[in-house]
Amino acid sequence: MGNNQQIPVLQTVNLCKNYTFGSQMIPVLDNINVSVCKGEFPAIMGQSGAGKSTLLNILGCLDIPTSGEYYLNQVKTSSMKELKLAEVRGREIGFIFQNFNLLPKLTVSGNVELPLIYANVSASERKRRVEEELNRLGLWNRRKHKPNEISGGQKQRVAIARALVKKPSIILADEPTGNLDSHTSMEILDILTKINEEGNTIVMITHEKDVAERAGKIIHLVDGRVV
Repeated sequence: MGNNQQIPVLQTVNLCKNYTFGSQMIPVLDNINVSVCKGEFPAIMGQSGAGKSTLLNILGCLDIPTSGEYYLNQVKTSSMKELKLAEVRGREIGFIFQNFNLLPKLTVSGNVELPLIYANVSASERKRRVEEELNRLGLWNRRKHKPNEISGGQKQRVAIARALVKKPSIILADEPTGNLDSHTSMEILDILTKINEEGNTIVMITHEKDVAERAGKIIHLVDGRVV
């Protein structure tokens, strides 16, 4: 990757997140210091309740920390207002979810195209990019199918195409194999590895050791702390 490997795409500094229930304050993330450079593929691993989802929400600009800083492409996002966060999220981050989050009434093509419509990309450029990603992921012959007409593995490939089509700075994969059988899980992990080898930065959240081991490094999260 050359020198650009030294540039953190994502960095947290003493990041904390607390939730308040009535008069009680519950600390969920405690002093998280994580740095991910361009082209890296770490897995954030932890059991249920370790704080993985909360951390993912902050990294994905869906939430802000209680204290500490979060830098995305060296821009401080921790104090951004909701509208600005949404703009950064739309431009910089591709999401892959455990339950695919595909819109049932749209075709495969329509689902992949959606982020580009939100980003005001021209129709001809949308068409070109959708075709490129569907071909890359072996889905071109499924482009007119609806989500209920394709398999779980194909749904996750559609979700990956949708994440990639914006050319984001970072891809956040939240338990990307959680709803798949072991054979299909390996196929999806192979695809993620290949996408990373092509230069894409991926952060994967998982509680499964064998899934985490496919990443370039593992960040262990226990009770809201990196260990």
